[in-house]
Amino acid sequence: MDTYGGRRNKAEQDAAMVEIGYALVSATFAAAVVFGAVAGPALLFDLPQLLGTTLLWIGLMVTPVVFLARVVSVLVRFRRDRQPSQPGRTSPDS
Repeated sequence: MDTYGGRRNKAEQDAAMVEIGYALVSATFAAAVVFGAVAGPALLFDLPQLLGTTLLWIGLMVTPVVFLARVVSVLVRFRRDRQPSQPGRTSPDS
């Protein structure tokens, strides 16, 4: 896999793997929290059937959206942070 005209070294591969793992774990946690917040009352309390069913469906619809949004946001931020500095511009760490 080419990265900016060259091959990825082992450290770059490891960093990408860690970032993917972090994205998946944090997205799972965020989705679980959102599902619990939305559908939790329907599972814990004796609500009217229409309200309980509605909360469960909303939870089931929102959870995958939150999961995907979190994964994409983490991986886009990781990729953007790895962009090389532009030629001709001074780098803050130079």
